Amino acid sequence: QVQLVESGGGLVQAGGSLRLSCAASGRTFSRDAMGWFRQVPGKEREFVAAISWSGGGTHYGDSVKGRFTISRDNAKNTMYLQMNSLKPEDTAVYYCALNYGGISDSYDNYDYWGQGTQVTVSS
Repeated sequence: QVQLVESGGGLVQAGGSLRLSCAASGRTFSRDAMGWFRQVPGKEREFVAAISWSGGGTHYGDSVKGRFTISRDNAKNTMYLQMNSLKPEDTAVYYCALNYGGISDSYDNYDYWGQGTQVTVSS
């Protein structure tokens, strides 16, 4: 019912910036919460950031606070993750997710997921 497609990943130097985008299509609603998670092979999926339907409520994982900014444009059905001051430990596959239930930092509360986009930060 919902398709999420991430873009914007790539290879950057430590200290650099990237902006990830997540385009949503299908049965989406402006009130749906959205979020970003990331995962390294062999590690648990980690919460990165989430945003409420209005964009007025945001929540960030401790490891990215002060460096990443989540935003959304409901008119475009698109969510963004601006990543600044990137560190090698930010290297992961980043996943976009949509949650009908509201803002959450728990991956099992999300209803739809994108395919992931690789972010690699070199030192």
